Amino acid sequence: MDKGTLFRTIVLVIALINQLLVSTGLNPIPGSEQVWGEVISVIFTGAAATWAWFKNNYITAKGKKQKAVINLHKLD
Repeated sequence: MDKGTLFRTIVLVIALINQLLVSTGLNPIPGSEQVWGEVISVIFTGAAATWAWFKNNYITAKGKKQKAVINLHKLD
């Protein structure tokens, strides 16, 4: 996993944990107990999920081979 994939995955996990806590009534971030806090939490989670998985994440064995070919031919 490259650094970008790792960073996007960490941000996504944090967003999902925050979303879970907000939806169960726990408030990990001050102000998230208000309606706007919940809306912001949903938007943050959606944005993090889109950002994390829209990118080409070369996680599988096939994906790692594809990344190696891309790097070999300098197609980055």
